[in-house]
Amino acid sequence: MSRVGKKPVAIPKGVSVTSSGNVIKIKGPKGELERSIHPNMKLQVAETEVSVMRPDDTKSNKSLHGLTRSLIQNMMTGVSESYRKTLEIVGVGYKAEVKGKNLLLTIGYSHPIYFVPPDEIIIETPSPTQIIISGIDKELVGLVAAKIRSFRKPEPYKGKGIKYSDEHIIRKAGKTAG
Repeated sequence: MSRVGKKPVAIPKGVSVTSSGNVIKIKGPKGELERSIHPNMKLQVAETEVSVMRPDDTKSNKSLHGLTRSLIQNMMTGVSESYRKTLEIVGVGYKAEVKGKNLLLTIGYSHPIYFVPPDEIIIETPSPTQIIISGIDKELVGLVAAKIRSFRKPEPYKGKGIKYSDEHIIRKAGKTAG
């Protein structure tokens, strides 16, 4: 049996879980999330935990078992604590600022880049070289962070670009004079 899938997901205080058919709704202090799960997976919602059951031991059901449990755990964490990713901008003259709800990036192109985030995402810039993305949906926070990073990926020679705060850029040596 899946080591991840067989563990029940604990329901934190202040979070309510409802399941109807193959749709699970989780509501907490930070917001509400809804997701449809695979029809093969069955949910058992108790007062303090949610368990995921699978019908048999086929390879596809085994992989879906752990995945479903992880998705539900991520939803529980999101509505109770929320997720955040931090990006850093490296480069002379590179900066970011929030205009209203939108993000304005000046990262070395001939034009500034305006990024309009989804409604569920909050973007902050505590300093011109730091961007904090937060929200209750882990998948959406990661997608927005990856999209912003893709505007100017860090290059390996000087490390200029937009990188995750915990990312390590492997540097290459430049040309050597012969």
